[in-house]
Amino acid sequence: MSQQPLIYRDPWAKREAWRKSPVFSNRVMFRSLFPGFGIAVVAFTAYVAVDNYVLSKSPESSHHHH
Repeated sequence: MSQQPLIYRDPWAKREAWRKSPVFSNRVMFRSLFPGFGIAVVAFTAYVAVDNYVLSKSPESSHHHH
């Protein structure tokens, strides 16, 4: 006679299954915490780079305010 292992069924398993969903993984949660943050960093970096490049190419006499 083969004995089958006892199966313990968790009555709350269905209610807790949402925690294991990939939608609630740490990476996705962190990403959705600051929506648009990556785009903002790239845009700000490009703005600073262009601003510094344009200001460094302008003549020095235009910086004097009288």
